[in-house]
Amino acid sequence: MRRRRCLARATPVEPDPETARRLARLTGREREVLLLLGRGLSNAEIAGRLHVGEATVKTHVGRVLDNLALRDRVHAVVFAFDHGRVRPGGR
Repeated sequence: MRRRRCLARATPVEPDPETARRLARLTGREREVLLLLGRGLSNAEIAGRLHVGEATVKTHVGRVLDNLALRDRVHAVVFAFDHGRVRPGGR
């Protein structure tokens, strides 16, 4: 059982066709924002990392949520984990 969990963490998650289609709607920057959301960063922290203003980050977060049909940033974090965009403890 332990081996199976380790393999599940190490194996890249291939998104189903619908998820792949939704992810394809994201721009490169929006994918970066999704990754940083998945790591639990605030808008201010994301802005600092990407060298943009907080208003720009809010726009990107809104587009990520719209394109992935998510309700809020908590769901974006769950989506990022569920679809292999981030891993627990991953950098």
